Amino acid sequence: MIWLNTLIAQLLPMIPKSLVGIFAKQYIAGETLGQALDNIKALNDLKISATLDFLGEDPKNRADCQAAVAVYKHAIQEIHRQQLNSGVSLKPSHMGLKIDKLFCFDNLYDLLSHARKYTVFIRIDMEDVTLKEDTIDLYLKLKQEFENVGMVMQAYLRSAIDDMNRMIEQRANVRICKGAYYWEDRKIAYKDMRIINSSFTYLLEKLFLNHCFTGIATHDERLVFEAIKCIDKLGVSKGNYEFQMLYGVQENLRNIIRDHGHPIRVYVPFGKEWFAYAIRRLKENPKMVSYIFTNGIRRMLGH
Repeated sequence: MIWLNTLIAQLLPMIPKSLVGIFAKQYIAGETLGQALDNIKALNDLKISATLDFLGEDPKNRADCQAAVAVYKHAIQEIHRQQLNSGVSLKPSHMGLKIDKLFCFDNLYDLLSHARKYTVFIRIDMEDVTLKEDTIDLYLKLKQEFENVGMVMQAYLRSAIDDMNRMIEQRANVRICKGAYYWEDRKIAYKDMRIINSSFTYLLEKLFLNHCFTGIATHDERLVFEAIKCIDKLGVSKGNYEFQMLYGVQENLRNIIRDHGHPIRVYVPFGKEWFAYAIRRLKENPKMVSYIFTNGIRRMLGH
């Protein structure tokens, strides 16, 4: 329920970080790269692909962004060295988009060049709507030179159909999701979940019909069913799609999808800057707030 998401968004700053940390452990693959890579190997052993995501969304200066680039470069080399089935995912803000667009482009270009040498794929994430146009512009420019790059489209945005048409023209590699920034204004984003789900399935079919590789990012079993139905109806080959889920979320459904022969990938976030990521997961899953408080009280009582 959207009103509940909004209410929780207002209450989140009042939740102690230590209690959020209880929740976050389920969704974070560790604070170090080594811990994250070990978790990726464990996923690979389960025949699940991965995408590594280094957490950090609001760098204060260029040096912070360049430090993130260095972490990603090292991670790409380690993915190659350890022969892991994993790409990487990054946020434009982490690469400096809020500081300077050209600076962000240079960082992305540098990383894509590095990743291409090691045959590692990079997914550019989509953030809040204030960064949407710049993110699309950056992706389309990079796509002209790099094949190892994809991006994300959010079905809850009213602009999604027009944005997707631009992606289709470029035969983009697209990860489609509902979208996590539910506090966006109604003028910009749909608030009715039935419309968001309908938008998701419509965009998904457009991608399939136009032969774009599609990452189906959802934990909603209704949308999983709609996607499988569309895959069957259109005869989409397994090399042209994959289901994508977040680390620690709906693992039972994840395994069911895998066991029925569909390719699946898990996003594996790591790093010390886990708090903002955990807050976003809370906004997507309001019921987790009661879980946090219940467990926090139990810990304080020694149960």
